[in-house]
Order: sequence, then C-alpha cells, then structure tokens
Amino acid sequence: MSTRQEIVSAFYDRADEDSRLERSRHGQLEYAVTMRYIHRFAAPGARVLEVGAGTGRYSIALAREGMDVTAVELAEANLAVLRKNSRGMERIRSLQGDATDLKGLADGIFDMTLVLGPLYHLFEQKDVHAAIDEAVRVTKPGGVIMFAFISVFGIMYANYLSGNWAAGQAENFTKDYRVRHFKEQLFTGYDVVEFERLFEGKPVQWLATTGTDGLLEAIEDRPDFEIPDADFPAFVDWYLAFSEKRELLGNTSHLLYICRKS
Repeated sequence: MSTRQEIVSAFYDRADEDSRLERSRHGQLEYAVTMRYIHRFAAPGARVLEVGAGTGRYSIALAREGMDVTAVELAEANLAVLRKNSRGMERIRSLQGDATDLKGLADGIFDMTLVLGPLYHLFEQKDVHAAIDEAVRVTKPGGVIMFAFISVFGIMYANYLSGNWAAGQAENFTKDYRVRHFKEQLFTGYDVVEFERLFEGKPVQWLATTGTDGLLEAIEDRPDFEIPDADFPAFVDWYLAFSEKRELLGNTSHLLYICRKS
C-alpha cells in the first residue's frame, strides 16, 4: 500500500501545478479572492508561513510585496519549482516538510499562517487535527490562520456530471450519504459544517468561511462560457461581495476557513 506522502508526491510529479492559478478563470478567481483576504488581515512586512506552498505562487508574490515568508512544501517536484522561481529573493526561505509536523519551526513566531493545500490531501482525523494544531502552534497569539478546503459538493458538480455520477457518489459518500475520506481519493471534500466543526475546542476565534472560486470550475468547460478580460475585475469584485453567503458555500469548489489565534 502506498503512503499518503507517496500518493501526493506522485500526483505532483506529473501535474502542472505552477500554472494552475493562471490557466483557467476559476484558478484566477481563486487566486484573486485568496490574495484579497490575505491583504485584509496581513500588515505590510508581516512574517508569513505558507504550509503546502506548492510552487510558490502565493509565497513569492507576498515576498515581492515585502513580507517575510517561510514556505513549506511536501512534494519535491513542487519545491524544486518554488526554489527556481524564488532564486535570488531575500525575503523568502523554503523548506521541505509535512503539515502534520512542522518540526524546526518555533512556537508563536508568525503573524499569519496559510494552509492552502495540505487539508485537500489529509484523510485520517489524527493527521487533520495534527495539521491544524501545528498551524496554530507556530502562529503568534492574535495572528490569523487561513485553512483552504474543498467542498465535497463542488467535487461532485465539477467532476461527475459527465456520465460518471454513480462512481463519484460511491467514492465520496457512504450509502447513507455520509462524506467519505480516504487517501486513495487524493483530493478529499467536506461538508462546510463538517469542516468548521474540526475547530471546536481549538484556541482560535472564527473570523469567516468564504468561497474562493464559486461555480466556475463546474461550468467553465461549457462551450458558451466566457468572462472577457475586460469583465473579469468587475466579476471578482461582485464575487467578493457575496463569497461568504452561507447558502452559496457548498457550491464552490475551494473555500477558506479563516480564524484568529486566541
């Protein structure tokens, strides 16, 4: 049996992660919305940790803005691209590591901690809680933590409306419609309330739960889909006006749970 780390690394060995947030409108929206929330809570010059930094799209952008960034990434393929793309930059350092054990990082040293990918790939409850607890541990009291997660309903709408619904339903739900989590899924999805309940008893104060890409992933392959460049900034602003509406959250593919360390 392959380990979680092996499954995740094998996926990113062949994935074009570096262009993911640029090559589609839903990726562009996810990036724009996430950056808007980062800027809402991070002061200029903030000390930022990104766990699961991928190829560094956020970490490099924030370092260029003058923030002091530490980027932690599990997959060697992603880390190699991150290091190549950040070569010569003084305000970013990169480390290989797992979100469940941020060894080498001291308690309470970051103004903001971003966990923008690892919880897509964590399935065992002990690992999920370890990643949450480690992010909280290394963040300063009063610091802000953002956890990205995927809606299980977004997974279904985006991937299983092309004649394969039964297979997707069997993979993501039990026969009595409880959400399933197991490592061979590679990407695991949550009911929004289910995800929020992970933080019960944690030393954090909830600030917001927001969608980051709406319905776009599910509909972008339609032949009549189009958001012209001239319209896209207005669309981003419109989406941000409604991105936290509870009745819309389950339909979005990617979401953020944002909290402040007590």
